[in-house]
Amino acid sequence: MKHRRGFNPLERMSAHRKALLRNMVTSLFREERISTTRVKALAVRRSAEKLITRAKTDTVHNRRIVSSRLFDEGVGAKLFTVIAPRMKDRPGGYTRIIKLGQRPGDASEMVVLELVDYVLKTSEAEQKKAKRTEKAAKKKEDLDEKKKEEEKKKESRKQTGKAKK
Repeated sequence: MKHRRGFNPLERMSAHRKALLRNMVTSLFREERISTTRVKALAVRRSAEKLITRAKTDTVHNRRIVSSRLFDEGVGAKLFTVIAPRMKDRPGGYTRIIKLGQRPGDASEMVVLELVDYVLKTSEAEQKKAKRTEKAAKKKEDLDEKKKEEEKKKESRKQTGKAKK
């Protein structure tokens, strides 16, 4: 029977499990979106939501508790200055899990764990492509303008040639 089993040990020793969760929570707060397995995401969500709740009240005690559970001090500062103020009015449920399907190698269920107010950024490739199309359009406009100027010059030469005759 599975009575009184409070959490999923993820088939790891306690030190490995704690390090894994700390690393994933740190990555979640740094990137605001991570891709992982469903079971790990549920475990990370539990830790992350507790830390966000702590960060909503900015005290020295809460900062020390949060920094002891994260690997990067910069991420802790981001949590208190950027993420927690965005979640100030929300009474919980700071993360969202989006299913991606099964991983090809072992068929484990993959998900995306993200903060609720995460805004999907356009990828660098899409930005470069947009920049290239803008550049090409501008170049085409410049060529069209040059052609029109040349045609005007030719017409003016023809008109001056006719006037001389």
